[in-house]
Amino acid sequence: MSETLENPVTVTDRAAKRIAKILSGEPAGTMLRVSVEGGGCSGLQYKYDLVADREADDLVLEKNGVTVLVDAISLQYMGGSEIDFVDDLMGQSFQINNPHAVAGCGCGTSFTI
Repeated sequence: MSETLENPVTVTDRAAKRIAKILSGEPAGTMLRVSVEGGGCSGLQYKYDLVADREADDLVLEKNGVTVLVDAISLQYMGGSEIDFVDDLMGQSFQINNPHAVAGCGCGTSFTI
């Protein structure tokens, strides 16, 4: 777990801008929770939820007026990751650049550690 504390998750400016756009239509105080759960083509997948409350052990990332939460269990899989937002020919999506992922699927939402 020490590696996750030394290399916390970061949020790019592009991702923060997109999160702000999404949250602008939500009640004040709404935050984005990013978590890791079992499933997907490669065994693990990212999950995105809009939430109003944070847990005591959440990693709280604040950037450009938005708040992103990562729970302690997911942080074990995501330490050192960068949350980005990409708008290209394939479409628009949040992408997590995870240094621990050794394989992933074509859609970019599922990975293996």
